[in-house]
Amino acid sequence: RSLTFCNQPFRSLFSFKPEWVAERPDFDRLLDRLRETGRAPEVRDFPGWKAERRDWFLAAEGASEENWLLPGGQHLRVVAQPVPDGGLLLIFEDRTEQAELSSARDTLLRVRTATFDNLFEAVGVFEGDGRLHLWNSRFRECWGVEEEFFAGHPHVDAFVDAVKDALAKPERAGIIRELVKSATMERTQRSGRLALANGRHFELAAVPLPDGNALLTMLDISDSRRVEGALRERAEALEETDKVKSAFVANMSYELRTPLTSIQGFAEMLDQGLAGPLDASAQDYVKAILEASGRLGSLVDKVLDLTRDGSGALPSERKPIELALLVHDAAQAHRKAAELKQIDFAIHVDPMVGALKGDTRQLRQTIDHLLDNAMNYTPNGGRVLLHADGTAEAARIVISDNGPGMDPAEQARAFDRFSRSHEERDSQAKLGLGLPLARQFVEAHGGTLTLMSEPGEGTAIAIELPR
Repeated sequence: RSLTFCNQPFRSLFSFKPEWVAERPDFDRLLDRLRETGRAPEVRDFPGWKAERRDWFLAAEGASEENWLLPGGQHLRVVAQPVPDGGLLLIFEDRTEQAELSSARDTLLRVRTATFDNLFEAVGVFEGDGRLHLWNSRFRECWGVEEEFFAGHPHVDAFVDAVKDALAKPERAGIIRELVKSATMERTQRSGRLALANGRHFELAAVPLPDGNALLTMLDISDSRRVEGALRERAEALEETDKVKSAFVANMSYELRTPLTSIQGFAEMLDQGLAGPLDASAQDYVKAILEASGRLGSLVDKVLDLTRDGSGALPSERKPIELALLVHDAAQAHRKAAELKQIDFAIHVDPMVGALKGDTRQLRQTIDHLLDNAMNYTPNGGRVLLHADGTAEAARIVISDNGPGMDPAEQARAFDRFSRSHEERDSQAKLGLGLPLARQFVEAHGGTLTLMSEPGEGTAIAIELPR
């Protein structure tokens, strides 16, 4: 029972010195030395364990095999083979690395399985032949199918037949088959949508995998569909409300026209003395009535023009317009307002501004509205510039001032029909209809109106009109 032979890997594995091996220790002494050096498994009854190992010499069933887990974490595979002369052949294989790799693989598999099962999406993997290979719990829950059915790895045709009753439209179940076929056979990625009978909506995507399989994912979009539907209903309600509001405003504006025309007519008759001579106070009152009714009439006209925005009624005319003459006339009409505030009113009209076809009234009102804004917001002693030029393709009109300017928030509200700036709200000024109406007239001619402004630097508005 003494050690008669061992190779170099045996001595290296157990750290045996050559002189100790040369002493030819017996089997019991070898096991004791393994225990002393920590190369034997830790057991509660070592003498009994050692006695069992002695039986290896007399084993009638041939070779014995077992695995040793050493205190340092080393794994050994031990094969004990009795030999005919009564001796014993021992083979030791170090399987530490394989055990570590196996443990790492098992850990990765468990992590993958846990991750797979806890994904927000429902996921199923179909093999190249169309059979369901893998799935997570959410995939099974979505379809309400028993685990036993999935455990049989059904073909996609059987799967479609089993789940079609769960759909709001069973005839659309074929889309699942088409997606899987596209990913497995055509190797192309496709997507689609399905609605279940329980009201849930899913976004489906089939992705080809490198091993020839297909990954089918199902993302629950029920909440987003409900929000989308609510937003669509709200948008439709707002659109309908806007139409009702516009119709109401237009109707009221027309209704105001009749009494306003009467007021203006009778006031003009009084002013012309058709009802007899008036004293100085009465004449002042009549002039005030005419002035107020004129302003009201202008406001009614603006409101009526604004309510035509979506009706297709703009522009009403397409006649040749000499822009230079139009710009000069508008500038002349605002000279008095500039003189009252001592504003430096500069006018520069390039002959290249030329002519185009359009509605004279609307373009004149556009320039008037922009000049009114410039004059109103430019402080006493400020500067307003009216510039016009053009090319063969378009004419351009620019109106700028060195007033207080506007911050981004005010610029965003500038074209709101019924918005007022901070200064206007503080002073209870009129509603800001000028800029929205000007842009509406310009866009009706196929042009663009651009606003550029910086707080403290003034404002510039550029109009570009195509020939």
